[in-house]
Amino acid sequence: MSEPAFEAVGLTRSYLLESVSVDALRGVDLRIDQGEFVAILGPSGSGKSTLMHLLGCLDRPTSGILRVGGVDVSTLDDTKLAELRNQMIGFVFQSFHLLARTSAIDNVALPLVYRGVSGTERRVRAREALEAVGLGHRLGHRPSQMSGGEQQRVAIARALVGDPKVVLADEPTGNLDTRNGDEVMNLLERLNADSGVAVVLVTHEPEVAARARRQVHVRDGLIERDTRIEGDTR
Repeated sequence: MSEPAFEAVGLTRSYLLESVSVDALRGVDLRIDQGEFVAILGPSGSGKSTLMHLLGCLDRPTSGILRVGGVDVSTLDDTKLAELRNQMIGFVFQSFHLLARTSAIDNVALPLVYRGVSGTERRVRAREALEAVGLGHRLGHRPSQMSGGEQQRVAIARALVGDPKVVLADEPTGNLDTRNGDEVMNLLERLNADSGVAVVLVTHEPEVAARARRQVHVRDGLIERDTRIEGDTR
């Protein structure tokens, strides 16, 4: 049996704000297997974004165990943690985070730079990723020359170019209108079904969460309930 994409046991995260300790996560147990499509929901301040940052190795837990791809992150220094993040995880953000003066193909190729992939191979793989999200005709366009929906598809291509085990999507439809948001969700669903990449998305929108096959509700730094969609056997 393959290792889970993520496994958290007793996960906590506290912050010191003006000399006051704030508990963002208060003991989370969570396992997400490879190939799952999971939505993490919760009101503002619930801890869902903190959980996403920990899963994405963008932050470290205060206590508890977090394994990413079977690796205990507490055993890694910052360099090794960055390597794990680059190899294991693709990110999609609400605000796209594309380089404004850079073409779509070079935006998508960027994660491969940190792997030492040659320039020729980077561009081949970036082209393939853009073609996979329906943007093979936009390779040389900059973000300002594309719609919001197209920019988010570029971001998804960038997340996929390194063949990650999981894509973490933080409010991926938050800056999009209904039509473009629906197209992005259709794309994430198709990629999950066709390639087996796990998709974990944070959202406050019930209609977006309803597209996932599992919903993890977070409140007050704890998992309030964890629900699998009835009839899903994957």
